[in-house]
Amino acid sequence: MPDSVELGRELRAVGLRVTRPRLAVLDAVHAQPHLDTDALIAAARERLGAVSHQAVYDVLRALTDTGLVRRIQPQGSVARYEARVGDNHHHLVCRDCGAIVDVDCSIGAAPCLTPSDDDGFLIDEAEVVFWGRCPACATARPADRSAHPEEGTP
Repeated sequence: MPDSVELGRELRAVGLRVTRPRLAVLDAVHAQPHLDTDALIAAARERLGAVSHQAVYDVLRALTDTGLVRRIQPQGSVARYEARVGDNHHHLVCRDCGAIVDVDCSIGAAPCLTPSDDDGFLIDEAEVVFWGRCPACATARPADRSAHPEEGTP
């Protein structure tokens, strides 16, 4: 995990000033991938003592706009943030607890998938979300196939 000097270099490399809120939020995103905004606000406050909601939202926007942070939002979830950028990886999402895990591209370089018809688009990214139950949730409650009829039947 990068230290504050490295995080400062990352910020300057994309043209952003190094500020305490930016360092705190970027550090939190590196420390715990896939946190939502509320958790990042709490993490920034732990590091700084006080920081406004708006300041964290502004930092997240700047970090996302410059490509230092990736924003993901699986269906039915709030936005989550991660520092793993530029590799077009995918995600596993638990239907029960909402845990999110990174999954490397299935094959080859980005965009990892080739559609049957690209309709003239120049595709540079594929976003894939795999849904299921994490090991803890699967053990605690076996899958109820009737609740998700699209699952489990070939």
